[in-house]
Amino acid sequence: MNSNPQKFEDLSPPGDSPGGEQLTVDQAIANLQSADLGLRFYAAWWLGRFRICEPAAVTLLIQALEDEDDRTPEGGYPLRRNAARALGKIGDRHAVKPLIACLNCSDFYVREAAAQSLDMLGDPVCIPPLMELLKAGLQQGRLKPQQPDLSQPYDAIIEALGSLQATESISAIEPFLEHPIELVQYAAARAMYQLTQEPVYGERLIKALAGEKLQLRRAVLADLGAIGYLPAAEAIAETLAENSLKLISLKGLLEHQVKGTATTTLSAGAIKVMNLMDSLL
Repeated sequence: MNSNPQKFEDLSPPGDSPGGEQLTVDQAIANLQSADLGLRFYAAWWLGRFRICEPAAVTLLIQALEDEDDRTPEGGYPLRRNAARALGKIGDRHAVKPLIACLNCSDFYVREAAAQSLDMLGDPVCIPPLMELLKAGLQQGRLKPQQPDLSQPYDAIIEALGSLQATESISAIEPFLEHPIELVQYAAARAMYQLTQEPVYGERLIKALAGEKLQLRRAVLADLGAIGYLPAAEAIAETLAENSLKLISLKGLLEHQVKGTATTTLSAGAIKVMNLMDSLL
């Protein structure tokens, strides 16, 4: 499972197109209309990768959210996934309603990509449908008894609700702190901190930095950077993970410190984070 807009994975390698040519915007738009599914798939990825905010591209990507041609034997929709991811990166709010419709797609990964992109677009109109998906994992206010419940991309949904400041979702998110999948637990802690500002949730993420699995430590670094939890600064710098990821996480903390400063003078917290970043370079 992979959620969080900072954890997006591009589904096509960078560089040349399948035909061996570097794309231009016009070529990418043309390729989205091609009968060649490989060209369409790559074009959707390319437009998102380079955040091409061109009306014609956005229109075609929105149309690709309903594509029926590019389908795996298992019933997945690879082009829809790339289109959904691209629309979030491009940032055009014309995509909000079509992405909300994707939350009902039969493909788990399309729903995940749609939730991540709705998070990035930041329109509160998507809060009710996201909450409906989240409640699919609850029964009488508690987690459903099946262990683990993999029916929905809960981590992506929860992170979106946290980013959107959906305080009405607190009671629905809280049970997921005990979900058997760690990434879902961390998403819940991240969102609960964003919605309540209670340090207990930030401290829970700090504790997770000492976990055994590198993949999970990487995810927590992204979560702490996203919420800007300053008390985590030293723990982030000392985490057993790549310095590049620790720097990205600390950058998130620094950005929160700068946003919270009314004057041009750096806060003590900002200076502390900058010194830690210098030590990692």
